[in-house]
Amino acid sequence: METRQQPCVASSVINGIKADRKRPHGNLCTEDGSLDRYGRPAIKGRTGGWRCAMFILVNQGLVTLAFAAVEVNLVLFTKSVLRQSNAEAANTFILFQVLYFIGLIALSLVTQLSLLKPQGCGKLGQLCEPHSSAETAVFYVAIYLIALGNGAPEPALAAFGADQFDEEDSTEKQSKNSFYSYFYVALNMGSLVAETVLVYIQNLGNWILGFWICAACAALAFCLLLCGTFQYRHFKEVGNSISKFSQVIVASMRKMNFQVPSNGEGLYEIERKQGKNNGVRRLLHTNGFKYLDRAAIITPVDMVEPANPWHLCTITQVEEVKSILRLLPIWFCTVLSSVVFIQMLSLFVEQGAAMDTTTISNFHIPPASMFAFDIISTSTFILLYHKLIVPLYIKVTKREPKPPSELQRIGIGIAMAMATMIIAAIVEQQRQKHAGSKNTSDLSIFWQIPQYVLVGVSEASVIILTTVMAITSRNGEAGWVPPDLNDGHLDRYNPISFENRAEDMEMGTQEPANEA
Repeated sequence: METRQQPCVASSVINGIKADRKRPHGNLCTEDGSLDRYGRPAIKGRTGGWRCAMFILVNQGLVTLAFAAVEVNLVLFTKSVLRQSNAEAANTFILFQVLYFIGLIALSLVTQLSLLKPQGCGKLGQLCEPHSSAETAVFYVAIYLIALGNGAPEPALAAFGADQFDEEDSTEKQSKNSFYSYFYVALNMGSLVAETVLVYIQNLGNWILGFWICAACAALAFCLLLCGTFQYRHFKEVGNSISKFSQVIVASMRKMNFQVPSNGEGLYEIERKQGKNNGVRRLLHTNGFKYLDRAAIITPVDMVEPANPWHLCTITQVEEVKSILRLLPIWFCTVLSSVVFIQMLSLFVEQGAAMDTTTISNFHIPPASMFAFDIISTSTFILLYHKLIVPLYIKVTKREPKPPSELQRIGIGIAMAMATMIIAAIVEQQRQKHAGSKNTSDLSIFWQIPQYVLVGVSEASVIILTTVMAITSRNGEAGWVPPDLNDGHLDRYNPISFENRAEDMEMGTQEPANEA
């Protein structure tokens, strides 16, 4: 039975007196058009806010902890338990990115019942017995389930958390901006625990315990997310994004013979109040991609017949398409880098496993725990960005006091990743000079710290590693990423990534031409 509630007030003015933002909101509605679970205007005091955001933040931390604990050590698991070669293990690491909780349960069960044979195997340097094709197939199904379950909702989770704050309310708008920072902190904290505590447990050979801890964290995260079910704020569905994109293209092509107004006047747009009621946020007209503005030209036919979205689109709908088109070059430059980020991390773990992992107190550092330096450096950079890095940037460039643009920041990130490839190649050369027998080296794993600190968005794909292995292993040669890294040329693979990243940087930092 649906619960009843008192109707909320649609503005911040009650009986002619402006509401005090510091006092309870009472029956005040949100002003951004968000709705409650039952499709009614959301009441500020009963929905959304930090109460709901905390469920999402803790959920993100636990989910990341569970996923990262499987992710960062997957290469070593496939080598020591499944007995795969280095190249096969690295590609396996890339290919999984579904049903998250089910996958973790399946992974825990198949490891406990089938893969860890004989008992106690799976530690660094202690391989397990060969497995049947069926057992290996169950393992692959499990990690694909984990990947799909984590990857499908992750892009929407941050946006859903931000939707819990009213952008039209000055106080909640500040909280909304803070939420993104806290969301990233939650992600990093989950990764940090996974890449230190859980990785250490797994590297002792306790893979079963490690995977069951991941499954428990995923279950707890799911329960916490459900706790806010009746308090979350939602936005009304406004149609399929692909259809809306196609409508603008088709409508603009239908009106190729019409002239676009130079200042955008007279183009079709819904009233602000109507858009808010429909959960649509209006966008202002821009001068780029003017040929798309034809989709919003009102023709005599449009004035007679009811508005057909395949003939007439709003300015907001057109601007949404323009935004996507403007992002395509940036997306193209970063998508390859994002993939090589995963590839590089997989090879960094293999490189670390072939180095001296002992400390002064004879404690063995799990190779995957070196990711902690990446997390710490990233978090430190974010904290110091506005207080130290931006002032230093202004002083060095001697420009007016404004921070680097988004494109410049992307370029800086790619440049840092280029430096990572160079450092990784140098470290690998030094590691091979100190190489011992059986895929070992007396070079300390701490030599990897600079490359983990500088590691950023990478820019290659699985195809690069697969192609490199196919070309370099012809005629019976070992290839660049062989089972024993001491016989390979990982130091040659890193410069290839550097060259590709340099091309990306050249493309990504060019100023875009003005659209017609």
